[in-house]
Amino acid sequence: MAPLRVVAAAALSLLGIASAQELDSETVSPYDKWLRERYPDRWIDMPIDHFHNDTTYEPHSNDTFRLRYWFEPAYYKPGGPVILLQGGETSGVDRLPLLHKGIAAMLAEATGGVGVVFEHRYYGKSIPTEDFSTENLRFLSTDQALADMAYFAKHVEFEGLPNLTAPDTAYIAFGGSYAGALVAFVRKLYPDVYWGAISSSGVTAAIWDYWEYFEAARLFAPKECVLLTQTLTHFIDTILISKSSTDLPRRLKSMFGLGNLSNDADFASTLTGGISQLQYTNWDPSINSTEFGHYCANLTSPTLIHPNLASLHPEAQSLLAAAGHPTALTTSLLNYIGYVNATAVSGCNTTIPGRTQDSCFAASNPDVHARPDTAQTWRLWTYQYCTEWGYLATGAGVPSTQLPLVSRLITLDHQSIVCREAFNVSAPPNVDAINKHGGFGISYPRLAIVDGERDPWKPATPHRLGLAERKSTVDEPFILIEGGVHHWDENGVLEGERGPGMPPGSVVAAQEAEVEFVKAWMEEWKTERGRHGDL
Repeated sequence: MAPLRVVAAAALSLLGIASAQELDSETVSPYDKWLRERYPDRWIDMPIDHFHNDTTYEPHSNDTFRLRYWFEPAYYKPGGPVILLQGGETSGVDRLPLLHKGIAAMLAEATGGVGVVFEHRYYGKSIPTEDFSTENLRFLSTDQALADMAYFAKHVEFEGLPNLTAPDTAYIAFGGSYAGALVAFVRKLYPDVYWGAISSSGVTAAIWDYWEYFEAARLFAPKECVLLTQTLTHFIDTILISKSSTDLPRRLKSMFGLGNLSNDADFASTLTGGISQLQYTNWDPSINSTEFGHYCANLTSPTLIHPNLASLHPEAQSLLAAAGHPTALTTSLLNYIGYVNATAVSGCNTTIPGRTQDSCFAASNPDVHARPDTAQTWRLWTYQYCTEWGYLATGAGVPSTQLPLVSRLITLDHQSIVCREAFNVSAPPNVDAINKHGGFGISYPRLAIVDGERDPWKPATPHRLGLAERKSTVDEPFILIEGGVHHWDENGVLEGERGPGMPPGSVVAAQEAEVEFVKAWMEEWKTERGRHGDL
């Protein structure tokens, strides 16, 4: 979910990876093909509707659907746990490397357990309805997804293995980001089913106006990059908001190559791709994005790195002066324009019949928003954030005491256009449906909270700045990965792939701690089972 437009940021930026195809094309890597061969699709019949007494889901359904999962039995020893990795808001195929060399493999090997990747309802191929119309998305809720996890643990049959259902087998859940919140909630809501859980970058607090998404960039990006982003954003807002001249906004948009984009807020949103890229940085080169560094390198270059824009030099100086900004910013502004042209504008081919800059970049797009077929996978997380989670990343919400990194024209009203057009949802999301599970203060025995110091999603986790510091214990681990970004403890490498700084020491320490406290949890399990004569 790379949020090149902030209107899509909430929908896209939780993942930290792009939603993959089903890896059946000729373009996938040999490793991905090997993973699909090693881990064939498995299925369990899952109720579409777990809550027949809840009017939210009317009309109710008595049907089931096939929910997909994968498992790694190689490490299993009698008495070992099931390590269930919740796939979250993407195809579960994206998570298969974690069975082979990621956290699921590490924990399964350390405990003699079975590693599982569990696909979230509606994502990948676990589709319970014929389309993604608003009516048929009513079963796409956090509570239904949590009930799926509980049902799976109590009913699954692993081919070739003995009965490993809960509560007779210890289930330990792991999830990152949205999935991290799910596993935290499942441990608290279904404590007799899930013995423990590790919430990595778990966004346990739902927030409607999530202007704080950009705080990590403000605090941890190179200072010159931050200052220039703030200054150029202020320059753009001065022109677009003050309206001192009706001609200036037109000239500004034209200079960026977006002169045919009608709405000023859409224009401002289209410029945010670079500063939104921090969370996609990762120590693992297989999923790392260098885009954030590329963006900052453009802005901070002392020389013009887009020579084709040299002809815009007089216009850039004229607009800077008109907005009361020093013309010394000209080179940075032109490099900013060059970056936006290369990463956003060039992707909109207006020579295609019917294709316009509005159709590419406008938040309002009724024709696209009306399509409910299952190919429109963008509707899934969008529906979830429109109805329950929020996380609309705005510039308008930034306190007046600091300059924002994205335009103040990016408001809740602008960000929620898709909610109104795609789902006829005009009210704010029901964040109370999420926050009732604990929010920032969520705490439970054998629930680990692990976050990244530089994660743009940290303000939605129990590690949010300003909260009381918690003591980390074996029973309730509370770990902040120094220098870490978005669920950096999830990925792993094989011994032959290790190199200097890969993984970094803070990630190694976090993963080693996870192995040790999960082993301690399993010792506690054995003690409890023995006390009750079950072993």
